Amino acid sequence: MIKPKSQDICQVRCVNTDLVAQASEQLPEGDLLGEAQILFNALADKSRLKILAALSTSEELCVCDIAALLNIKIATTSHHLRKLRDLKILKYRNEGKLAYYSLRDQRVAEILSHALNKLAQ
Repeated sequence: MIKPKSQDICQVRCVNTDLVAQASEQLPEGDLLGEAQILFNALADKSRLKILAALSTSEELCVCDIAALLNIKIATTSHHLRKLRDLKILKYRNEGKLAYYSLRDQRVAEILSHALNKLAQ
């Protein structure tokens, strides 16, 4: 455990109740924070980020195509896709023996694009 330096913490207990009340009023509702937590959890993995970036620019991709794009095994790709599907970020459809994935909500692509653009600045 990292010990905080004395200058990193308050030396006396002093709460600005007006600022705390103002900040409290601005906090999003718990359900919205829960949805954000799910999204950011999904974005916390580089392979899943690549999948979402690829699906942001494509209507849909087959599991095999995504595996080739990421240069990883199909089983590993399926694991990531299943996680994103379970989190309700992706949807899929079967066509014969092929499984195609796409974004469930285009806002995910917008959030990812915005974040990447801001980081590139």
